[in-house]
Amino acid sequence: MKHFTPENYDSGLMGLLIGRMNAVKDRLLDKYLVPHGVTSSQFKVLIIVAQFGTDTPADLCRHLSLDSGSMTRMLDRLEQKELIVRSRSDIDRRQVHLSLTEEGQKLSDKLPEVGAAAMNDLFACIEPSELVLLESILKKVLVAADDQTTIARLNFVQADAQ
Repeated sequence: MKHFTPENYDSGLMGLLIGRMNAVKDRLLDKYLVPHGVTSSQFKVLIIVAQFGTDTPADLCRHLSLDSGSMTRMLDRLEQKELIVRSRSDIDRRQVHLSLTEEGQKLSDKLPEVGAAAMNDLFACIEPSELVLLESILKKVLVAADDQTTIARLNFVQADAQ
């Protein structure tokens, strides 16, 4: 179904709103993460490693839509903070595996609480039923767009529920 034409897309409002929502979410998350000494970008890496068992930089790049150079710099910072460790694969020395340090695991255990607090702040202005509808619409759009990260997350949630 086509919703947009060149005539009604002159302001690009939908794209602007989606982009701004993500930027505001990250800025709010950054505020909540200050006491923990990490940024929203670092939060995403830690939570993906902790919750999904993602253990290679390449997989993280796919999850976060980052290039390998950006990911390397991010992992450097997390390693300097002693939250992750990189190690070479015993099977293929070209491959790097990631794991959380003890400190990284302790912080990762707190991150769902921090994330929930930030999301509660962000979505405080809408009704619970609106939040359910918004989530449903976002899932529908992302699955239709064949977003593999969303599809994998939905499959993970379904498997965990069984």
